[in-house]
Amino acid sequence: MSAVQTRQVGPEDGGQRLDRWLKRQFPQITQILIEKACRKGEIRVDGGRVKASSRIEAGQTVRIPPLPDTPAAPPTPKTGISPADAEMIQRAVLWKDAHIIALNKPAGLPSQGGSGQGARHVDGLTEALTFGFKERPVLVHRLDKDTSGVLLLARTPRVARRLAEAFRHREARKIYWALVAGVPQPAKGTIRYGLLKTGGRGAGEKMRCIHPAEVDQTEGAKRAMTEFAVLERLAGRAAWMALSPITGRTHQLRAHMAEMGHPIIGDGKYGGSAQENLGDGWGAGIGGAVSRKLHLHARSLRIMHPVTNNLLDLTAPLPDHMEQSWKLFGWNARDVPANPFEDET
Repeated sequence: MSAVQTRQVGPEDGGQRLDRWLKRQFPQITQILIEKACRKGEIRVDGGRVKASSRIEAGQTVRIPPLPDTPAAPPTPKTGISPADAEMIQRAVLWKDAHIIALNKPAGLPSQGGSGQGARHVDGLTEALTFGFKERPVLVHRLDKDTSGVLLLARTPRVARRLAEAFRHREARKIYWALVAGVPQPAKGTIRYGLLKTGGRGAGEKMRCIHPAEVDQTEGAKRAMTEFAVLERLAGRAAWMALSPITGRTHQLRAHMAEMGHPIIGDGKYGGSAQENLGDGWGAGIGGAVSRKLHLHARSLRIMHPVTNNLLDLTAPLPDHMEQSWKLFGWNARDVPANPFEDET
């Protein structure tokens, strides 16, 4: 193809990644070519620059630069994943049917590859999650590398589109559990600070909170909203929090809690590491018994099943390091409501 062309995304293709859509349209192109063309701004969606991983919607127009006419060289045969990794990711399955797989993602395992994320990630381990299907399941949303908990994968493109649409329209209720420094006052409320990327990519990415009144005047800032509730407290030293992101911005929960002055324990990027809480800080009355790993866990997810229309209510057990902290403080999941925000929905 020697000329620039534009193509419109069809109704059946909305909600999928740009790179996957392009490969279906032009089987001869490679992932490397797509990513390079996106970086150079040669591939655009509705006139704007995009990433290879960007989601496209029905009706959008994609600008496509000249492409090679010859098919791409056959891919190098994959070595597969190790038996240990296959067993690990299969043990992480919380629930599955013919349409959806739900994982309890381990802390420390990235959802996808990328800058600073390494080669081992959930997306690369889906080969072990086919369970008789020809195609691998695809991620519907993501969790930060060090955040554990409920993560959904779709087993067909149609289900992936429907779930992605449900997340975009905020039709899912996600509740996270976190251990934070100090005890927020008031004990329940909503954080409405916007978020602005301050630089870095992948593991180096960091967000800055912007006052709600300044979001519209701040270039690049996006509105963000988080509901929070204190479930238990350790005197004034630490609190067990329920956090529900109404929007889904990068590092939203971590940045919002830090802005409140109560960073999530183990979050070195946003001020919650043990090293930054010495002396009279939160850790002074606890000692070294609490793990320095991030104490943030996607505890539950409620969403309508896109095929059966039944309510899907998923709950993920705490990771080992958070379970140890909960035992240390004498906290038990049976003593708190599964959804402290239920009276507001």
